[in-house]
Amino acid sequence: MKIDTRLAERLKKIHPSSTLAITSKAKKLKTEGKDIVNFAAGEPDFDTPDFIKEAAIGAIKSGFTKYTPTTGTPELKKLICQKFKRDNSLEYSPDQVIVSNGAKHSIYNALMVLLNRSDEALIPSPYWVSYPEMVNLCEGTCRFIKTTAANNFKICVAELIKHITPKTKVLILNSPSNPTGSVYNRKELEAIARVCVDKNIFVISDEIYEKIIFDGLKHESIASFNKDIYNLTITVNGLSKSHSMTGWRIGYLGAPSDVAGAISNLQDHSTSNPNSIAQKAAVCALSAPEDFSNKLCKEFEKRRDYLVSRLKEIKPLSFCQPQGAFYMFCNISGTKLDSMVFARRLLDEKYVSVIPGSAFGMDNYIRISYATSIEELEKGMDRLKDWVVKL
Repeated sequence: MKIDTRLAERLKKIHPSSTLAITSKAKKLKTEGKDIVNFAAGEPDFDTPDFIKEAAIGAIKSGFTKYTPTTGTPELKKLICQKFKRDNSLEYSPDQVIVSNGAKHSIYNALMVLLNRSDEALIPSPYWVSYPEMVNLCEGTCRFIKTTAANNFKICVAELIKHITPKTKVLILNSPSNPTGSVYNRKELEAIARVCVDKNIFVISDEIYEKIIFDGLKHESIASFNKDIYNLTITVNGLSKSHSMTGWRIGYLGAPSDVAGAISNLQDHSTSNPNSIAQKAAVCALSAPEDFSNKLCKEFEKRRDYLVSRLKEIKPLSFCQPQGAFYMFCNISGTKLDSMVFARRLLDEKYVSVIPGSAFGMDNYIRISYATSIEELEKGMDRLKDWVVKL
């Protein structure tokens, strides 16, 4: 991507998505009538529940189509506070809650108000593709903490401490994780919290996959442990994954009052309020029993188990069993192909789309999404197995 002097210098740090060529080609092949199996999706394949849609339709018909307060309607913020207390043992007042245009927007806002130029953000690797680019846009510096399959892609305290410098300002945590599906337990998070409190490091806790967690595990919010880590944590969540509302663009965060106030000021002058109609839909989603989220989780666990059984048949691929989200991070080093070549050839030769691990900071892996039906998983795994064994 060529950037001349007509554009801002900060854009030189932003890299185009390394997955764009794969996803664009998959879409093109599909329009040409090819039978594409999509293992690249980053969103639930379930439709938004009808009762949520009806709430949005009702909002339109009633004329709820004007500006709302910048940080969200009082009705929605009250429900978010109740959700934080019920699910996460977190006490936030409405003025500490900011509703934004998706959890991604919430994370970006948090980084914008926390990072000065050259402040460092610690990012465990592999990471969600947008974390480094958002830090770059804030003119911060990324310091990556490499994790390993041996520790289920979770950082350990020793590695965390080793990467801290006088410029370290923020740690970004994502549990359950995209792309690995790893989940931090309470003991692990408590150890991380002690270090962050001792070193006065903010934690941006991305908990968007909170409701998709398997094997009887319990989601833990790091901010809930004590007042010290609470005062250093921005807890981010949203409705995209839990209620299959990706396109509605409703995310939210809870933060210490000074941080929330700064984010409110930023949002005043950047986007103003999130969509009024989507906020009414969010009120409906958060007011309803969790039947949909529970059903969603059970279905993803069923698909996870199927995918695990199939991948065990395919040598030389290997993997760590995900404990949450809907992704399998699969080691392809035994094929001797880098992740982009692997992904391109699999799409060209077998019409199966996956995301190359280079997008997440690990080039010897691919990400397989199981946000698709068992039937599609079966078809795709048949093709993948047939292709890999012939390499």
